[in-house]
Amino acid sequence: MVDREAVRRAYDEITSTYANERVATHDEAESAALAALFDSVPDGCRLLDAGCGHGIPALEYALDPSNGVAPDLAVGLDLSRGQLETATRLVPDATLCQGEMTRLPFAAATFDAVTALYSLIHVPIDDHSTAIEAFARVLRPGGQLLLTEGWTEWAGSNPDWLETGTEMQWHMAGAEATREQLESAGFELVATGEFRDALADEEEARFPYFHARLTE
Repeated sequence: MVDREAVRRAYDEITSTYANERVATHDEAESAALAALFDSVPDGCRLLDAGCGHGIPALEYALDPSNGVAPDLAVGLDLSRGQLETATRLVPDATLCQGEMTRLPFAAATFDAVTALYSLIHVPIDDHSTAIEAFARVLRPGGQLLLTEGWTEWAGSNPDWLETGTEMQWHMAGAEATREQLESAGFELVATGEFRDALADEEEARFPYFHARLTE
C-alpha cells in the first residue's frame, strides 16, 4: 500500500531535483496531447491540474499565451508543499492549493478540463476509482480529462529515486482497469496513446495516457 505521507515527504525533499529533471526530459507527445485536450474545450476554459507538482507541463502549457488557450482559471492542486512553492515561481499566474485528488475541495461542475499526469500513480490503488469519480464530479458535462497510468497493475518503490537518497512509491492500476474506471465514472474515451518517461527506473519506459470526455 502506498503511504501518502511518504509520497508527500519525498516530493518535498526532492522538489528542485524533480523539477529540473522533468523539465530537461520533457516529451513532446505531452504537448501534443495537451493541445488536443484544449482544442476540445471552450474559450475561457477552467482547468484543474490534479497532482500538478511544479506546474509543468499542464499549467505551463495552459498559461503560455503562444498556445492560444487563455484560460479563465488554471488551478494546480498537489499534496506536496515543496512542489507548490516551486510552481509559484514557475507558473506564477496559476492558482495553487494543497490537497488530495480523492477529496477535491471544489464544487461540482467547476472545471472544463482536468489533467492528472504522473500523479494518479502515486495514489493507493483502492482509491484510483475514487479519484476518477472526483474528477467527474468537478467537471462540467462534456468536460475533458487527460491522465496517465501504468500498463499493468504494479506496486513498488525506489529507495534512491533520481539518485537523491529519497524513497518514492508508486501504485498503478493498469490500463484495462483504468478504462473500466473511466467508463464507470461516466467518461467516454476520445484518444489514447503513450508518453516516454525518462524519469522511470526502466530505460525508455512509456506510460499510457487517456483523453476522455465526461458524457452529458
